[in-house]
Amino acid sequence: RCHRVQESLLSSASGYSNYRGVLNWCVVMLVLSNARLFLENLIKYGILVDPIQVVSLFLKDPYSWPSLCLVIVANIFVVVALALERRLAAGSLSEGAGAALHALNLLAILCFPAGVVLVVTSITPVGAVFALAIYTVMFLKLFSFRDVNKWCRERREAKTAPPVPGDGSDAAAGAKKANGDVGSNGVTYPANLTYRNLYYFLFAPTLCYELNFPRSPRIRKRFLLRRLFEQAAVPPASPAPGTAVPPALFPGWHRVRGTGLTGADALQDMDYSRIIERLLKLAVPNHFIWLIFFYWFFHSCLNVVAEVMQFGDREFYRDWWNSESVTYFWQNWNIPVHKWCLRHFYKPMLRWGASKWTAQVAVFLASAFFHEYLVSVPLKMFRLWAFMGMAAQIPLAWFVSKFLRGNYGNAAVWISLIIGQPIAVLMYVHDYY
Repeated sequence: RCHRVQESLLSSASGYSNYRGVLNWCVVMLVLSNARLFLENLIKYGILVDPIQVVSLFLKDPYSWPSLCLVIVANIFVVVALALERRLAAGSLSEGAGAALHALNLLAILCFPAGVVLVVTSITPVGAVFALAIYTVMFLKLFSFRDVNKWCRERREAKTAPPVPGDGSDAAAGAKKANGDVGSNGVTYPANLTYRNLYYFLFAPTLCYELNFPRSPRIRKRFLLRRLFEQAAVPPASPAPGTAVPPALFPGWHRVRGTGLTGADALQDMDYSRIIERLLKLAVPNHFIWLIFFYWFFHSCLNVVAEVMQFGDREFYRDWWNSESVTYFWQNWNIPVHKWCLRHFYKPMLRWGASKWTAQVAVFLASAFFHEYLVSVPLKMFRLWAFMGMAAQIPLAWFVSKFLRGNYGNAAVWISLIIGQPIAVLMYVHDYY
């Protein structure tokens, strides 16, 4: 006999899941299909940005690095947070006064760099985005640092045995991983209030503080070299509004001030057919840039940092590409942010008596604020496109979960990703120019 009951491999009922060859084919086709466009634009426009000139500009004038200086100043807020926690642990500062001083320090972390960016004219939008992103991450980390130490004090005062949520007491338990057995330092409160412990957390690829992080016993050199090679091979190429837009990525936008039929002209004339055409032309390259950035940052960069620091938890993302709802996507594409929101925002609101729907809306609005903060302040213009784009995810999430299921829901998520971002980019570029 040469026949038996069996399904075709491309049928979902077959249970077959090894499509590595198809993935390789997609990569080859992507490279070949874009090679012609790259050569065509290189011949037509030449090299628009000379990296040697950029490097020489910075080397000649070190004072043209205001964003780097702003990042260095951020250490002041770190020292203040640690000093407050040490005084709270020693009992020389009341909980009420400590909470107020922590709130002022956290508020200053957001307001100080924004004020500097708006006042100092030499800061470029790209440098401002970098500095504000560092301050935003530090705000979230120090917020978590304050909460966990507060939980430790409450546990110490209550003299109870159950572990504090997130204190790391059970983080060391686990099976053997690819990079060895999981280990733990075994630090207890208040011995964790040291510069070494805090700065390890600040550089670690996580936003949620623990006294004892799961640690890997060794650094895998081959794994580290692969991730470093990926960083060099596929650097992020997302141009910020106000910088030269590579014509290979955004054809037509380099003539924003010209007389051609560009996206800005279409918006100015309110020509809806040309607006849609320009939006669709922008959607695909913008989406590829976003995908490249996701892999470059969440897989390559964060794994490099984790490997060097022997940080054991490498769950930086989950299978967001299988999202059948908008909510599932936002919960799984950026795990560090999701864990922070769940631990320090969503669950506290539930404990305060808020409903699940109210807490979810509050999380979306908080995310919308930070998206707008990282765009409007560097561009020095307030249009609220990023905020409204994130706020629009709330009714979209309700619609998809209510009326779409399975593949239809997954398709709706992909369409929102491919079309949603270019709409915001289109509006910001138009308003900036």
